[in-house]
Amino acid sequence: MTFELTFIDGRAEIVAGVDTYEQEGPMTTFFHSEGRGYADSWSSRVASFRTVDVACVRRLGDLENGDLG
Repeated sequence: MTFELTFIDGRAEIVAGVDTYEQEGPMTTFFHSEGRGYADSWSSRVASFRTVDVACVRRLGDLENGDLG
């Protein structure tokens, strides 16, 4: 899946090739988990952002397969 993050300062970031995200303390972390759709001990962290800086997280679909959501 692909997610678009909008930050409080107006910038945007695309995170592709991940299955899910969750808050880990002060961070919002995106995980690749082989399509399981949830984070577990076998998941790989792909990207983390400070939660206080994130205004919005929007799922776009899977850009790798041409699905824009």
